[in-house]
Amino acid sequence: MSHREVMEECRLFYLGGQETTSSLLVWTMVMLSWHREWQARARDEVLQVFGHDSKPDFNGLSRLKTVAMILNETLRLYSPGVALDRVVSKETRLGDMNLPEGVQIAIPMLLVHRDPELWGEDATEFKPERFEEGVSKATKNRAASFIPFGFGPRICLGLNFAMTEAKIALSLILQRFSFELSPSYAHAPLKVLTVHPQFGAQLLFRRL
Repeated sequence: MSHREVMEECRLFYLGGQETTSSLLVWTMVMLSWHREWQARARDEVLQVFGHDSKPDFNGLSRLKTVAMILNETLRLYSPGVALDRVVSKETRLGDMNLPEGVQIAIPMLLVHRDPELWGEDATEFKPERFEEGVSKATKNRAASFIPFGFGPRICLGLNFAMTEAKIALSLILQRFSFELSPSYAHAPLKVLTVHPQFGAQLLFRRL
């Protein structure tokens, strides 16, 4: 590999491995600041599994069902990426359409995740209970309607790592702090490389 190729790979790992997870955590904390009842439920679960002082461990993370529901619902509403881009490698038939080789297709995650036909009339609302019985039940076995990490053979390699990382970070915060939005917060999602709060996410923390 050339030096330039190595640099590009490093940038990709940095953006894919850090930028996306930090975006997920920011929006999760915004959602939990708006929906304090879910913050309380998540904290109760974390304290039940890890107590006040123990560091999160891998076995305990798998028992954080409420936290997983909250992260999935945040990913549905505020996926770090807003679209999946694919290039057709050979002529392909998709439903009633013939797609010639070389055509670029964009799958708008943002629209798919908020489609009332797929998610119901409350599709734009934060309701983690959708995922109470897992992703397959939430999507009515239409897995392609929940694609924050892509889908199929090109699904993101970092899926499990990202979710583990997010659970650890959120658990450590919930063990030690309660938090709420500052009055100065203005809700304005903006796509840069990932979806950011345009004016920042001003949060007020209180040590427990």
